[in-house]
Amino acid sequence: MNKRINLDASLAVIASELRSGGWPLLDYLAKLEQRFNEREPDVLAFVPEDGRFPRLTQQAQQLLDKYPNPADRPPLFGIPLGVKDIFQVEGFTTRAGSQLPTDILQGSQAPSVTALRQAGALILGKTVTTEFAYFGPGPTRNPHNPAHTPGGSSSGSAAAVGAGIAPLTLGTQTIGSVNRPAAFCGAVGYKPTYNRIDKSGVLPLSLSLDHVGCFSNDVAGMELVAGLLCQHWQLVVTEKKPVLGIPEGLYLQRASAEGRKHFRQLCRRLHDAGFIVKSVEAMPDFDKIYERHNLIVAAEAARFHADWFAEFGERYHPKTAELIQRGQKVTEQQLKRAVAGRTALRESLLQLMDKNAIDLWLSPPAPGAAPAGLDSTGDPVLNLPWTHAGLPTLSLPAGKNKVGLPLGLQLTGRWFGDEALLSFACQIEPVLATV
Repeated sequence: MNKRINLDASLAVIASELRSGGWPLLDYLAKLEQRFNEREPDVLAFVPEDGRFPRLTQQAQQLLDKYPNPADRPPLFGIPLGVKDIFQVEGFTTRAGSQLPTDILQGSQAPSVTALRQAGALILGKTVTTEFAYFGPGPTRNPHNPAHTPGGSSSGSAAAVGAGIAPLTLGTQTIGSVNRPAAFCGAVGYKPTYNRIDKSGVLPLSLSLDHVGCFSNDVAGMELVAGLLCQHWQLVVTEKKPVLGIPEGLYLQRASAEGRKHFRQLCRRLHDAGFIVKSVEAMPDFDKIYERHNLIVAAEAARFHADWFAEFGERYHPKTAELIQRGQKVTEQQLKRAVAGRTALRESLLQLMDKNAIDLWLSPPAPGAAPAGLDSTGDPVLNLPWTHAGLPTLSLPAGKNKVGLPLGLQLTGRWFGDEALLSFACQIEPVLATV
């Protein structure tokens, strides 16, 4: 086995080495299997599968036979991909973390999965999700401390990257299901502009709020993946330092004392590194934004699940059942008004960016580090307004707290400004690496 293979290398490096043949694909997978067998029993990031690595090895050999010449290999040649178990994946059963009959949950493969497969990715397996991507937790544990939550709903996808057993995973975000678990698990989590990545072939929670997102361990790797998944992607490379805005007010008050202290330290560090950091009063109606978002989630979940819940209601997790029952009480007029508020919030945030010449918003991706216990996935409150507005958001690892749990920094860009967001993040990432 090739001793040079480094499973902890960045996704960008792994992709380059596998494409070039610097790391023989079968050797890489053999080494990954060892780590998987060591760490997965403690993390439980993946839906159990018999014969996972024999299947993967066979598919890898087929890929090698198809692309014997490294020069012809696609950009994600041989990259093991974890896929949240609400995505339809050919050859895999969709369970969505639920007890419902599996036959009613199946459908055609998600275009996002197809795109990554066509780019050479190999399906490592389905990753654990909370029930129907809401708050009913699965078995997954935080890779940095198994007594703590990994976050959710993309629990397994974040934990797999954080544990170093998958370099790339797919997830979704309706409130904070990419950015929050990424921060809890020490991964890079990217939520694009709303609908920038095709979300068909994914079981919905809230059709007007759901976003397909990704996890990796570096920004350069995420740029590579985003270019394959985002519609009309135009690579942006800039040496201009972004102007960073802090949204002061009720919103930031929802962070814990630990979270706020760490966030302010990060802002000072970025200022010392030569970035302009501005404090701007924002979202004075945050409480209304919060209520409006949760109303939409409840109402749209109730409508999607209406027939299933009527027949199989007793099989739903209590948290999902409560959501659906609450959503059943929302009128169409109430829902229409709430959805219209999304555009108003987005416009107000963009106006503030224009007025103050801000390129990115800075914020904590979670109130603090991952909470203890596995009966909750933590509070997504600090992800909520950016998801509500549909703006592109990236969570970056940014050090650890006193007991070794990861902390992060959340970056939010302009509407359809995903390319600039990731380009700017490439400048910020090295500053955070020294935290």
